[in-house]
Amino acid sequence: MQWWSEDARIAIRRGGSPAGDGRCVIYWMQRAQRAFDNPALETAIRAANQLRKPVVVFFALLAKHPVANLRHYTFMIEGLMDTAPRLKSRGIGFVIRMTPGSDPVPALLKFCDDVKPAVLVTDENPVRKSARWRVRAAAAIRVPMLSVDADVIVPSVLLQKEQYAARTIRPRIRAMLGDYLKPVGNLKPLVSWKSSAPISSLQPSLDVLKRLHIDTSVGAAAGIHGGTSEALAKLKRFVNERLPGYSTRRNHPEVDGTSGLSPYLHFGHIGPHTVATAALESDAPAHDRDSFLEELIVRRELAVNFVRYNPAYDRLEGCARWARNTLNAHARDERPYRYPEAQLERAVTHDALWNAAQRQMTQSGWMHNYVRMYWAKKILEWSRSPAQAFRIAVCLNDRYELDGRDPNGYAGIAWAIGGKHDRAWGPERKIYGLVRYMSYQSTSRKFDSKRYIERWSGATPTMDRESETER
Repeated sequence: MQWWSEDARIAIRRGGSPAGDGRCVIYWMQRAQRAFDNPALETAIRAANQLRKPVVVFFALLAKHPVANLRHYTFMIEGLMDTAPRLKSRGIGFVIRMTPGSDPVPALLKFCDDVKPAVLVTDENPVRKSARWRVRAAAAIRVPMLSVDADVIVPSVLLQKEQYAARTIRPRIRAMLGDYLKPVGNLKPLVSWKSSAPISSLQPSLDVLKRLHIDTSVGAAAGIHGGTSEALAKLKRFVNERLPGYSTRRNHPEVDGTSGLSPYLHFGHIGPHTVATAALESDAPAHDRDSFLEELIVRRELAVNFVRYNPAYDRLEGCARWARNTLNAHARDERPYRYPEAQLERAVTHDALWNAAQRQMTQSGWMHNYVRMYWAKKILEWSRSPAQAFRIAVCLNDRYELDGRDPNGYAGIAWAIGGKHDRAWGPERKIYGLVRYMSYQSTSRKFDSKRYIERWSGATPTMDRESETER
C-alpha cells in the first residue's frame, strides 16, 4: 500500500500487509480527540477506503491515572461527548472502554480480538509513557500499525534531532510549511460502521466520572468546558476580537489577549491546522497573524521537538550544560525566602503577583503565558535547589493546568528554570547565575499588575526585597 510512505506524518510501528480476513480499520484515538481535521483519522479512512472496510475509533478510558485528576477528566469527557456524534454523522464507529488501571494496551488488544481489524492506526504523543504504549501495542498485534503525527503542522520526525532554539528550528519549519500547512481534508468513508455483533462500549457522559478511581480534590475548572464545539467557538471569538492587536496584547495578562486554546490543543479537541488556517484567512493585520503563527507553529513545535528528542524533558538534566553549570555554581547561594511545596501550592508567599498567578491556575485551570515565566522563575529563587524547583514546577503545572502534561508546559518550565532554548544573560546574579532573571518590578512595568492581582487575589501588591531590574 503505497500511501504508507507518501506522508512523513506516518510512522510504521509494525509493517506487513493488511490482514486479509480483517473486518475493519481501527483508529486508536489517544491525543487527537476530534472527529475532523485529524490526520490520524484521515489515514485510517484512507486505508479503510482502499480496503473497502469500515472505520471504528477506539478510546481507552483509564480508570486510574498517576497525575490527571477530576479537572482533566471532566474536560476530556466533555470533549468525547462532542466527538461521539460527529463521528457517527460520518459513518464512523466509536467504542470507549474503561481500563481497570492506568494501562490502555490490554484493552486495545482485547478490542482487536473482538473486531478483527485489517490495520490499526494511532496518533503520536511524544511524552514517554504514550511512546511506550505504542511500542508495546505494535509488538503485540498481528496486523500493520501506523502511527500518525496528528498534532503538529510539520511532522516532528522531519526535524531529525533536538533543536537548540527557536532560531534553529524556525528556518527548518518555514522551509516545509508549504508542504504541510494546507487543509487536512475530511474524507467520506465508503463503508459505514455497522457492527455485526454487539460490541460493549461506554457512552461518553459525565456520569462516567463516578466510576473512576482518580484524584477528586482538584475540581473541574469553572467557566471552561471541553469539546470541539467549544474550541471552534473560542477560535472564532479570538480571530474576530483578539487577533487584531495580538502582537502587543498577548503579553498583557490583565486583559488576556491570547487565544485560550492551549487546553483544546492539548486534548486534541482542535488541531493546529484548523487554528492556523483560521488565522491566515482572517482580516487581522499581517504582523498580528505572523506573531500568532510564530507561537502556534514555531514555538509550539519547538516544545514538541524538545520532548520527542530529549529523554530528560521533565527534569533539570534536560537543560543545556551551560545553564546547569551556572545554576550549580550558585546552588549554595543564600535564598532570602524559602517556601515548601505545600505553601506554594496554597499561594501563600510574600509576593502578591506570584500568589495571583498561582490562584489563576488553581481556580481556572489556566495561567497566562507571561506570568507563567515569572511564576516558574520565582520557584527557582525560593527552592532549596534548581532540581527541586524544576520538580515542584512540573508537579504544580501538571496537577492544576488543563494543558498540563504537555510539551509546551515542560519546555516553558525548562526555559524559565534551566535556560532551555535561551542564552546566557549577564550580569551574573545570585541564585540564577547566567539564567535570565525576572523581578517583580521589571515584570510589573510591562502590564497592569495591580489589576491582575486584584482579579485573582484581591491583594495589595507586595514588592520583592530585591529591587534590581531585569537587564
